[in-house]
Amino acid sequence: MAEAILTEGLTRHFGPKVAVNHLDLRVAQGEVFGFLGPNGAGKTTTVRLLNGVLTATAGRAFVLGYDVATDGSEIRRRTGVLTETPSLYEALTARENLLIYGDLYGVPEDKLPRRVEALLEQFGLGDRADERVGSYSKGMKQRLAIARALLHEPPLLFLDEPTASLDPLAARMVWDMIQDLSHREGRTIFLCTHNLAEAQRLCDRVGVIDHGVLQAVGTPRELARQLWHGLWVEVDLHGEPPASVSEALGRLPAVLSRAVDHGKLLLEVEGEESVPEVVAAIAAAGGRIYSVTPREHTLEEIYFEIQGNSNKAEGLK
Repeated sequence: MAEAILTEGLTRHFGPKVAVNHLDLRVAQGEVFGFLGPNGAGKTTTVRLLNGVLTATAGRAFVLGYDVATDGSEIRRRTGVLTETPSLYEALTARENLLIYGDLYGVPEDKLPRRVEALLEQFGLGDRADERVGSYSKGMKQRLAIARALLHEPPLLFLDEPTASLDPLAARMVWDMIQDLSHREGRTIFLCTHNLAEAQRLCDRVGVIDHGVLQAVGTPRELARQLWHGLWVEVDLHGEPPASVSEALGRLPAVLSRAVDHGKLLLEVEGEESVPEVVAAIAAAGGRIYSVTPREHTLEEIYFEIQGNSNKAEGLK
């Protein structure tokens, strides 16, 4: 699949501070890529570099095939950007906002009114299109800001904390819109967030950045396999497991770790081939098994494991 974003050793210094440190990254066209990290990790600086707003100290990057060092204006014509605190003309209506920005984006005059109407309807703002934006809720303003970023029909969207400060219902509406933009319209989404539930729901792959360094990149399943070498299974028992079960599991080399949670055994085993042996040992030791289910690690578990490993590495320097 063709790449929407490619960076090689991308670096940006602000005086002695290294904001982005030798970033090597590939984002495929049509995927939702989550860029995760705490505040100050380098996410926003990376977005500015990729849009040609900042000049790299070292390295290079290509967005939609264009070199960010020389083709920034071409890139910005083809990308939409939603900042964490999007500025809108609050004294104007939603329709007026979109008409003004559409003109700035260079949307042809004969197409702009139809484009504005289509976006107002798509984002559920048609009934209040002629009300001042200052009267809108945070969720409505965020939907309008996303609509604004789509005026010129960009194939690539950069979204910086798109649901920050939104209530759960408004956040869910924005999530649904992002999924629709990706799955139905085929747009590439570069999502900067520290909302792990949001990333878990929306992203095909994620990258974790901290102190300007890309710590890991991949699908959640790929990252889990890198971090934990075994397979995790959840064994649901009828009642609390007897002590004999724990003793039996302790004698099995295939069981790498184990825990009990509300009558369920959480086991890390060497692999799928070890599961029948483990199940047989539990049954032989008197455990009454109700079900055995493979357990996927959550993105939250993955993220904090990566951050923990990163902090340990920093401490050894």
